[in-house]
Amino acid sequence: MIDVTPKSRIRTVSFVIILIAGLIIAKLFLLQVVHGENYTELADHQYVTPTNDYFDRGNIFFKDKTGELISAATLKTGFKLAIEPNKINDTEAVYAMLSAHTAIDYDSFIKKAKKTNDPYEEIATKISKATADAITAEKIPGVSLVKQKWRVYPGEGLAANTLGFVGYKGDEILGRYGVERSYESVLKRSAQSNEVNFFAEVFANIKDTVFTREEKEGDVVLTIEPTVQSELEREVKEIQSAYSAQKVGGIIIDPKTGAIYAMAIAPSFDPNDISQISDIGILGNPLVEGAYEMGSVIKPLVMAAGIDAGAVTPGTTYFDNGSVQIADRTIYNFDKKGRGKATMQDVLNQSLNTGMVFVEQHLGKEKMHDYMFAYGIGEKTGIDLPGEITSLTSNLKTNRDVEFANAAFGQGIALTPIATVRAFSSLANGGVLVTPHVLDHIVYSDGSTYTPTFTTTPTKISNETTDTITNMLITVYDKGLLYGKYKLDHYSIAAKTGTAQVAKENCAGYYDDKHLHSFFGYFPAYNPKFLVFLFALDPKGVNYAAYSLADPFSHVAKFLLDFYNVPPDR
Repeated sequence: MIDVTPKSRIRTVSFVIILIAGLIIAKLFLLQVVHGENYTELADHQYVTPTNDYFDRGNIFFKDKTGELISAATLKTGFKLAIEPNKINDTEAVYAMLSAHTAIDYDSFIKKAKKTNDPYEEIATKISKATADAITAEKIPGVSLVKQKWRVYPGEGLAANTLGFVGYKGDEILGRYGVERSYESVLKRSAQSNEVNFFAEVFANIKDTVFTREEKEGDVVLTIEPTVQSELEREVKEIQSAYSAQKVGGIIIDPKTGAIYAMAIAPSFDPNDISQISDIGILGNPLVEGAYEMGSVIKPLVMAAGIDAGAVTPGTTYFDNGSVQIADRTIYNFDKKGRGKATMQDVLNQSLNTGMVFVEQHLGKEKMHDYMFAYGIGEKTGIDLPGEITSLTSNLKTNRDVEFANAAFGQGIALTPIATVRAFSSLANGGVLVTPHVLDHIVYSDGSTYTPTFTTTPTKISNETTDTITNMLITVYDKGLLYGKYKLDHYSIAAKTGTAQVAKENCAGYYDDKHLHSFFGYFPAYNPKFLVFLFALDPKGVNYAAYSLADPFSHVAKFLLDFYNVPPDR
């Protein structure tokens, strides 16, 4: 029997009243505290301008070596200056008063002021609060100011090609390049973002899966270390300046995890002001969007394959005549000189093309194909940046002897820098392909955090093989590179240079006077924390990468070892 006594009815009514009151209080809390600032700014904006012009966006942060977040992309608040032409009686006088406080184009102002049937004409944007206050104090009829937000990059050009920028696509402002584009779904905001299910807000922390949104908004934290990024950019700019190179790039990566500390390109740009850029090609990221014949830096990959397959050992010898005939082609060493009896260590030390053809011939085309593609060079790396292309490796899918011979010393196949770095990382980390990435974690607007996990894939080479090739590359750096000029007494560095011919555009053959210089190294060699890759396209007045890139690489290596206080390993 149901209890319908007056006391039970009072209890029921009281419970309902308390429940409703609680919900109202919670709703007020959401409106006034959680979303108070957003609603206030939206209301201010709606007062004088259309609501679809309201701009908001999540932040992007660098993460320094201590874990502190440093602003990479954020919003700045200021004001727009607008006029109501039908309320302006003396256009010359109004122009004089306004131009005394901020720069205004005279002809544009007069033209807009004459549109007497238009209730709103924008005159200037991104005005500071001090300037806005000064204009407001003039109390000019027909002149109004409205709050405005716009994207700013506090580091100016720092990591510009990685960050990208925002711009219009039709009537909508979106991330156009870099992280801004690849994490658009996280960073974007909409006027409707405040209009979420009330009960979902109340209970979001109890059961997040009960009320879900199609996309969660938040801020993006990157693996980019700002001081390291600045140092790499400085070196890259100096290389370009010293040798008038067409393009220079660099990557610093953790070869064990794929986390990228820095990516630098010269020439670059300032994403705060792209209005003066005439060549839009400068806005992209050639580290993921460009492919180049890398030359001799590829030799360690092929040598490691030969060692792993048992085709050669570091002590295997051959007789170097300075050239080798493959079908109707003659392949020469870089200086066309022979060394006589030489070991595989000599091949890497002196970067002998004939020796690499020897390795390829003993390895065989089928095995070389399998090993090279196991380094991931025939696929995208999956880096979380837009526009990545696939390396050009079709020559390794033919059965022509000359194509495989050329590929053995890095010609005839064109790799993206990021794919090259991933392949090199497998030599440093025991034979595993990592996923290069710039995302450290996402902090969502609801307070939750997402830290991604990135896949790894085994290559064909064993851990023992990577130890062997690492030891060979240490010898290259300590003894082969300009006769040991860069050897460090207390740190082991495994490294290799490369100087490649540049293929002609839209026709067969190579330029006689145009080369790509490249350099990679990882350290401390047997437990590497860093892998550094540098390249310079068409540097002038210098013949080989050992002379153009060894100094910058050495500077970066010493900086990283000191900056991170890395313990000596020898």
